[in-house]
Amino acid sequence: MIVAFRVDASVEIGTGHVMRCLTLARALAEGGASCQFLCRPHAGNLIARIQEAGFAVAPLASDRDSDDPQPVAPDPDAPPHWCWLGVDWRADAQQTIAALGNARPDWLIVDHYALDARWERELRNSCRRLMVIDDLADRSHDCDLLLDQNIGRQVGDYEDLAPSFCRTLIGPRYALLRPEFAEMREFSLQRRVAPEVKTILITMGGVDRANATGQVLQALNDCGLPPDIAITVVMGAGAPWIHKVRALAANSPWRTTVLTDVRDMARVMADSDLAIGAAGATSWERCCLGVPTILLAIADNQRQVAVQLDEIGAAVYSGDTASGPKNAAQITLSLLPSTVKLTLLAQASAMLCDGKGALSTAAMIWSKSN
Repeated sequence: MIVAFRVDASVEIGTGHVMRCLTLARALAEGGASCQFLCRPHAGNLIARIQEAGFAVAPLASDRDSDDPQPVAPDPDAPPHWCWLGVDWRADAQQTIAALGNARPDWLIVDHYALDARWERELRNSCRRLMVIDDLADRSHDCDLLLDQNIGRQVGDYEDLAPSFCRTLIGPRYALLRPEFAEMREFSLQRRVAPEVKTILITMGGVDRANATGQVLQALNDCGLPPDIAITVVMGAGAPWIHKVRALAANSPWRTTVLTDVRDMARVMADSDLAIGAAGATSWERCCLGVPTILLAIADNQRQVAVQLDEIGAAVYSGDTASGPKNAAQITLSLLPSTVKLTLLAQASAMLCDGKGALSTAAMIWSKSN
């Protein structure tokens, strides 16, 4: 089976889309599939990371190659995130078709908020089947399989947005997590039996354009944590605020470590007693491991997830980047002595996701390929 992924990473898009596609690609490759990626080399791309993982990448023409590097003005039907693409969707479709050549993959898997049914229809003759990974339910699709891993999402949300023959995989149980999270799950959950907070993890995604990491770290530095607390910060090596965060860490009253491009994130999370993180894809990693979490919405599309996790007691929502960092520091202080609250957060979050979503999704792809 040949599988092609159309996905991008950038300073604006972040890294989560590529990382979850890599997870699915690994699961498919373990079953014998041949996987390749088609990516546009935006600033902040992860093409080298994909190649390091052993997958071929066909780079699409960079928007910076144009005399006018600005995105084409959207038409009235453009998706809300149209500008993430960097070129007109028609140009992207033609470049993707050209990059595929005569391969005609068994599956084309698309994970891109800027692409919708118009692009997908253009690619229909270039693949046997098409899958979409979405989180927003804000645009139409023409696909055979659709995955939305968000909490609170219902199959009916896509009733008018996808064909009647499309099979939908809905909810956090389909979250595309690397296998090490399922492997670390039992160890991590055992650590939550008699919880106490000695280690705090801060993780706001690989890019963190708004410097929520620095704001949270500063707020913690100002709030008077106990002296025996240790703080771990995880960021991407290319994050725009990395130098400022490192300076804050060096001057922190508490032992503060800044890690970049972490390859054993499951272990880092499992060893943490409390996390302060963005309500993006890493939410499901923390849920799988039952890590009590204070959430920030660092993008508009994260707010609904944060609110819903808060409502069911699986996390505590502290707000957006304007209010969230200071609120997170105060919530941290309130949680330190609260063994019961920490236990309830761990239990509620662990019920949402067992870390086997990639295997379930890969099995569905294989079954629909026959």
